[in-house]
Amino acid sequence: MGARELCSGVEWVGAVDWDRRLFDALVPTPEGTTYNAWLVRGRDRTALVDTVDPAFADGLLDRLRALGVRRLDYVVCNHAEQDHSGALPCVLAAYPGAQVLATPRCKAMLCDLLEIEPDRIDPVEDGASVALGGKTLHFVHFPWVHWPETMLTWDEEDRVLFSCDLFGGHMARGDLFSVDGAQALEAAGRYYGEIMMCFAPAIAKGLPRIEALAPARIAPSHGPVHTDPARVLAAYREWTGERTTNLAVLVYVSMHDSTRLLVSRLAESLAVRGVQVELFNAATMDSGRLAGALVEAQTVVFASPTVLGGAHPAVAHAAFLANALRPRARFCAILGSYGWGGHMAEQLAGLMPNLKLESLGTVVVKGRPREDALSAVDGMAATIARRHGET
Repeated sequence: MGARELCSGVEWVGAVDWDRRLFDALVPTPEGTTYNAWLVRGRDRTALVDTVDPAFADGLLDRLRALGVRRLDYVVCNHAEQDHSGALPCVLAAYPGAQVLATPRCKAMLCDLLEIEPDRIDPVEDGASVALGGKTLHFVHFPWVHWPETMLTWDEEDRVLFSCDLFGGHMARGDLFSVDGAQALEAAGRYYGEIMMCFAPAIAKGLPRIEALAPARIAPSHGPVHTDPARVLAAYREWTGERTTNLAVLVYVSMHDSTRLLVSRLAESLAVRGVQVELFNAATMDSGRLAGALVEAQTVVFASPTVLGGAHPAVAHAAFLANALRPRARFCAILGSYGWGGHMAEQLAGLMPNLKLESLGTVVVKGRPREDALSAVDGMAATIARRHGET
């Protein structure tokens, strides 16, 4: 696949990974992904903003050669993680005159992760810039999005923000500049839930600085270019804020139907009371969809049978994942069943120390739930609906 012109003097030279279905051995990517790299050519100098996953290094170099790039002055490394930087050793070998520009912390990480020679890397301070001749690149330090060394790169004349992982989305497409805005936002929302949500305070702190730039385009490292930046900026303001929606997320596993009966009753009882509900069977769910739902959820309910005295491993994993993602949810509840005993409910609660959630109740039954247990579930639904209405 050839290069694509974003605007005069700015070309996409990255890679499309159509077949990738799991990122970091953790994050589902059902639509594949891209590794976006950008060639920025001024009158006097040329810069490559980011590289690609090492498996796609040859394609990146082929695109640069096809564009007649005989000299690179700079390789801007916004982020040291290998899906961004992995091809850097190959690029530096092909262009021995190129200097890497990165944050001081990123310089140290590139030396550690990729064994880049330190003298090939020039650290840039926050707010520093390089002039290419008719194009000026400014560097915006933005730590903890999502690693501590991350920065963004601003193309002043073209008003393009190369935003690294921020505003990204895992989506493989042949033309990243014409993806429908709603599709791009959906991909960004899922990506935010999976990767960015736990860094919401850092993102919220830095958003005004990005908004002040008034970018015409936002070009992230993964997925489509945002040609209507106001849309994704508004979404990020909402996602990183304090407001949640009238949504309860129910994550469950049922082995012999008892827990399923409790979950079904709660879902129906919540719906009758006007609470939106999303159900996720932890045994088969797409964890990326769960992460996206947690962005908006006000209440999270975990429901599990007791297995060897504790929670079902799939539900325990979901609780552990929610704890790592740190959603804005305010309430939680636990449902479950057991045959002879155990500490399932206590175990699940203990897996979420990062989440300061108000408990709205626990309903755990021995064997198949009877009417008294189902009535207790109705009471839980009433409490959830009431608390949603109060906030």
